[in-house]
Amino acid sequence: MTYAPLAALASEFWEWRLDTVFRTADDIPRVDHAPDWLPQFSPESIEARRLAHREFDARWRAMGSDAASLPIPDQVDYRLLGSALNRVPWELDTLRSWERDAVFLVGQILGPWFDLLVQLPPFSAERQAGLVFVAQSIPGQVAVARENLSRAGVADLARVAAADLAHIGEQFSASVAGLEEQFDPEQFAALGAAAPAAIEALEGFREWLLANAASMAANEPVGRERFVWFLRNVALIAEEPEELVRAAYQDYRRAVVAEAITANRNRDLVLQTSFGTVHDQVARQAAQEQEVREFYERESLLSQPDTLGKYLIAPMPSYLGPLKWLGVTDDLTFDTRVDTDGVSYAPVPSADLPYFYIANARDPRLGIVHEGVHYKQLALGWRHENPIRRRYYDSVANEGIAFYNEEMMLLAGLFADEPGSERVIHNFNRLRSLRVIADVGLATGTFSLDDSIRHFVELVPMDEETATGESAMYVATPGLAMSYHVGKMQLLRLMTDAIVAGAGSFSLRDFHDFVWKNGNVPFSLQRWELLGDRSDVDRLDAA
Repeated sequence: MTYAPLAALASEFWEWRLDTVFRTADDIPRVDHAPDWLPQFSPESIEARRLAHREFDARWRAMGSDAASLPIPDQVDYRLLGSALNRVPWELDTLRSWERDAVFLVGQILGPWFDLLVQLPPFSAERQAGLVFVAQSIPGQVAVARENLSRAGVADLARVAAADLAHIGEQFSASVAGLEEQFDPEQFAALGAAAPAAIEALEGFREWLLANAASMAANEPVGRERFVWFLRNVALIAEEPEELVRAAYQDYRRAVVAEAITANRNRDLVLQTSFGTVHDQVARQAAQEQEVREFYERESLLSQPDTLGKYLIAPMPSYLGPLKWLGVTDDLTFDTRVDTDGVSYAPVPSADLPYFYIANARDPRLGIVHEGVHYKQLALGWRHENPIRRRYYDSVANEGIAFYNEEMMLLAGLFADEPGSERVIHNFNRLRSLRVIADVGLATGTFSLDDSIRHFVELVPMDEETATGESAMYVATPGLAMSYHVGKMQLLRLMTDAIVAGAGSFSLRDFHDFVWKNGNVPFSLQRWELLGDRSDVDRLDAA
């Protein structure tokens, strides 16, 4: 039973936080909102958040002395809430994306539209009304964004946002047209009436960005000192940034060599160049999803309870495809929808698809062992008996689990029948190791946005569209790109120590079940709770 005063404070904080959080393009932190919800990013709304945060933070600090004498699981919960509290000023006052970053602001303006589209049909009357409301809100949201950027906008990000909006008129029109068969006639007429003003505002915003980008400020990285503050106080990572980069370079080299050796072993393999229909891919993925579940159970790797839904794919809808650049095109569901299957939307398969889409078209298991792990890990976490453990705190644990799972399933033999997919797993490792280098470089100022784009294009290699989208996101969210590799390394360290401590009694299934269930908890805290080892916590406290 969680310490009652802490549980009450956490409940109150999270009710406030879920309502006031910014909209995200990422799928793990995505939150279900009422259909008429809009993110608020005016200076007045930011100041109101600062005031509320100070009150929550003071109450949390006041119970610190009591928390220090609690059982370890309660102390873990106390530090979890501290992580969530520290993220608020990090977003509002350090990153300041709400007034600096035009890419982020485009996401706040159009993201609620995208987020209402990703759940499968049917579209309820409330969801239809919500989409009409969002469309009607766009001119007003654009006006607030322009005012913010006039004061503090960053030039490079304004140019990226303008490029994102290059075809927004036709894209938004196509999205609206695609909804006709999902809407009742009256609501669709209201949507059609709202669309012209929305498009005019968005196209005008693009022209304004192009005209004003040159007069905006150069990007100012958060800098090493503030990045270390984030590591210690939000991500709860004890390592220095330079340690993270050295580990990433080491794993990058390992991945390059492993990929080359795998390619040589399969040098006569001809990559798939012809594909069936998207419906063929949907059917294949559904069958493979079941095969993967059975593989986990057969190899005693991870429990697959009957209550756990499936992670499936569906054809990319005509109302979502034109705006797929606004976020991850999936629905991992939410804690109020734990009985709903997860879904990811797939475009028509072809050899010309971007990096991740082409990998999944060739072998859908490559998506099942990463994005499918996100769905199942979150679904298990949302069922946690402790509500404090159900929330998103930082991506390192979540992404680390999914990234680890890719190589774990490779080593366990899942891809023995598909040599080309073995090579892709090594290339995924290459990409995610390189992300640490770009992330730390962008945060500390040794990388520019263009440096990061070239870094991915030349070394993964990756298409420029994907590299630009990733790099722009990482400018706005320091600590996100590194989360995959850093989390995996921390998980491997935890697992190694658990194997040694188990002295022959270690169970892969039991270990994975604990980690997946507590997959929202940073590994420094999982280590303390699982092994009784507070060395990382002591390093954090010393810092």
